[in-house]
Amino acid sequence: MSLDESFNKAAEDVKNLKSRPTDQELLELYALYKQATIGDCNTSRPGMLDLKGKAKWEAWNGKKGMSQNDAKEAYVKYASELIAKYGN
Repeated sequence: MSLDESFNKAAEDVKNLKSRPTDQELLELYALYKQATIGDCNTSRPGMLDLKGKAKWEAWNGKKGMSQNDAKEAYVKYASELIAKYGN
């Protein structure tokens, strides 16, 4: 299975977890997904009152410089850990 196929399967499988991961785990998944699909953060930082948007932006921006293939590999690995932890 190619990296792209593994990535797409992991992205689908992680949607079917039996229980909800923690907010921190979800932020990590989000950041890796955005880095893998778009690359470095390309939006301006949200305002102080947008706490959720700011947390997501900071998580994604924290992956700056990571290649898209590295992000895909990290996403697949992290998604597998969450599937093992929360069931599918």
